[in-house]
Order: sequence, then structure tokens, then C-alpha cells
Amino acid sequence: MSAQDQASLFAPPEVAPGAAAGARPLADRLRPGSLDQISGQDHLVGPSGSLTRMLARGGLASLILWGPPGVGKTSIARLLAAAAGLHFMQLSAVFSGVADLKRAFEEATKRRALGQATLLFVDEIHRFNRAQQDGFLPVVEDGTIVLVGATTENPSFALIGALLSRCQVLVLHRLGDEALEELLRRAEADLGAKLALTEEGRASLRAMADGDGRYLLNMVEQIAAETPASALDAGALAELLARRAALYDRDRDEHFNLISALHKSLRGSDADAALYWFARMLTGGEDPRYIARRLVRFAAEDVGLADPQALPQTLAAWDAYERLGSPEGELALAQAVIYLGTAPKSNAAYMALKAAQRSARETGSLTPPAHILNAPTRLMKQLGYGAGYDYDHDAADAFSGQNYFPDGMERGRFYEPKDRGFERELAKRLEYWSGLRNERGLGPTAPAGSRGRAPGLPS
Repeated sequence: MSAQDQASLFAPPEVAPGAAAGARPLADRLRPGSLDQISGQDHLVGPSGSLTRMLARGGLASLILWGPPGVGKTSIARLLAAAAGLHFMQLSAVFSGVADLKRAFEEATKRRALGQATLLFVDEIHRFNRAQQDGFLPVVEDGTIVLVGATTENPSFALIGALLSRCQVLVLHRLGDEALEELLRRAEADLGAKLALTEEGRASLRAMADGDGRYLLNMVEQIAAETPASALDAGALAELLARRAALYDRDRDEHFNLISALHKSLRGSDADAALYWFARMLTGGEDPRYIARRLVRFAAEDVGLADPQALPQTLAAWDAYERLGSPEGELALAQAVIYLGTAPKSNAAYMALKAAQRSARETGSLTPPAHILNAPTRLMKQLGYGAGYDYDHDAADAFSGQNYFPDGMERGRFYEPKDRGFERELAKRLEYWSGLRNERGLGPTAPAGSRGRAPGLPS
């Protein structure tokens, strides 16, 4: 079959608008007949798009098309085969196994011997296990097939490295408002009539599609079948159509994308954006306990001692959720989101821990200085345990200034408070104590057990 014949299979039907429309679903009837008819993916199929340039060079590499549902992955694969003059084969990883792959590879090998190259399109390729993915390597490597895999999952995690190294990953975007409106106009041309929607209803329909062109066209069919007596506004449209659940998979990419968005919005002190991502996660069915756990982590990592109340406030919100459950307890978590978003930020405690851990790894098994070791036995006292220890509460203002680092190790400075929130006060205290050590010769190399008296701590 020639490239021209293959392309004709996917061209819009040459029938009067709306005629015999019930024979095929609208989404199938409106499949693009050429790559330039693909909506919303100009970065790939536009005049200077990646695929346009690739075809212009006269070659087609094996590809992984990564994007959300309903954005044109299957259509692009079919049209690429037609444009490059390749035989098109399609498999679904959901329904196919090793035997299907072997059969496809054998057919491609025979076809290659006759001078016909093959494009093998594998939908949901991430569902193949590692061994099945390994099976693609030799036939991709030697050019038996041009592989085009489609996935909604991050290829970095879903596909083996060896396969990724042999394929070019192309990202497809969710369809924007303009692309969805273009699909609506094409649907109306096919149906032969404008949809009975107000401008508000039309905008609501695009929003309900959530970037999925196929879902949009399925809703269009439902509206057309109902033939409403008057134009539908947003409220009437919501009653007519079952509202779609937000695209969210609690153990997949979107789960990690949204918690990252929430965390970074909080770090950026944008409480409104943080509330939005919090609401998105709840709407998608996320376990509020997972969000609560991440909020507690944020309180310790990104607010820290700049606001010492952040951690207890967040723990209290989590506790309130456990007592109240959903939906009442979600308000307590929302309160924690707002508190954290508006709190002064400091990662000084987080960085101090990292620095201390790094120093601990480098210094190995140095023992504490003898003067701060307890001596519960006579032998331990004879060995010098506890000798020369100054009880800080007996020193002026409870500061002896002794050395507490291992003998032979220079004093470290791990905690560097920020000049924000309560840490301003902590910085003053640390500098005051540091000054006393230096005044009395109790600095970084002071011997264990050195003594000194300190004046009062500033308030």
C-alpha cells in the first residue's frame, strides 16, 4: 500500500456534514488526515516542528510519544507511517504478550526482505515488563522496525534505559483552549450545526474536557444527541453531562507533580497557589494523611526555626484531621497550608543536619571528650571520665563555654540561622556565646575542660 493510499484511510469522510454520522464515532470521523491537521502540537508537527524536520530529512527515528490521554498520540503514529511510506502495525501492551511481539517481528522481517519497512505502534508501551521491553532492542537496533511507543507515564521510570537510548522521547502537550475550540468547530462542521451552548457553556465544555480532545468529542456527541431546546449555560451543561474526575493517579506522575507544586508554592510563600494545588489533590482523591505528612516535612525543612510554631501548628492540623475525618478535617489542613505559606522561611536547620551528617561521616568514630562522659564506675573515674566537667547551671548565666566536640577535632559551625523570623534572635544568641568563647580563649582549639565564667545572656 502506498503512502498516499495509507493517508487516505485517515482522511475525513467525503460525505455531507452530518450524513450517516451514526455509523462511526465522532472522534473517529474527525481523525486528522495529515500531520498539519493535528491540533495543539505545533512544536512537533508545525512548520518547524521536530517531526516535520525529521521527515524533511528523509528519515524517521524510533520514538516514544509521552503525553496525557486524548492529545493525538495514535493519530500522529498513523500519519507518520503514511508520510514516511512505512507499513503501519499496531499493538496494545494491555492485550499483547510475547507471542504477539514475536509474530509482529517476524512479519516485519518478511516485509523488510521484500523492501517494505514497518512502523510498529505500541500503545501503552509502559505496561510491557522489562523482559518484553528487552525484546524490542535487536529489531530496533537493526532497523527491522521503526518503533513508535505511546505512554502516559514518565518514560524515565516506565521504560528500561536500553530502550530509551534507542528512541527519541517527544512530549505531547495537553490541548489548550485554542486547540479545543478548533476541535469544537470541526465537530460542528461535521454535524452540520452549531452546538446549543452559550458562550459560558462553551467555555465550560472546554474546561470539562481538561485538555483531552477525545473526551471533548465524546461530550459533543452527547450534547448533539440530546438536542436541547435552548442553549445550555455552564449549570445546565453540568447537569446534562457527568462531570469528569480530574486527571490524577495517586501512584503515578500526576501524584508527584502536584505534591511538588504544592511544596514549591509553599516555599515561594504563595499561599493562594498552595491552596489551589492542595484542592487539586483532594479533588483527585489523594489521601489527606499523605498531604498532612508532607506538610509536616515542609514545616521542619523549609520553615524550621524561623517560626518555631510551624511544626506544632501542622501537627495539630494533622491531629484535627484524624479526629474529624473528611471533609471537616480538611479545613484544618487548609489552615496549615495557609500558615506555612505565610510563615517566614528558613532551611537552616535542614542544612545544619546535612552538614553535621557530612562531618560525622568524615570523622569516623571519634569518641566524645572524656570530661563530658558519665563515670558510673570506679574504673571509668580512674580513666578520667567526667574529670574537669563544668556543670553549666553552676556557671554564670548557665554557660561554661566548655568544648563538647571530640578531642582533636576543630569546632564546627553547622547551624547558620537566617536573618528572618525567630532565627534573628537565635543568631544573636549564637554570636553572643561565640564571643564569650573567644574572649576567654575557649575557641575552636580550646582544650577539653577549659573553664570560664560568662556574664548574663541578653534578653
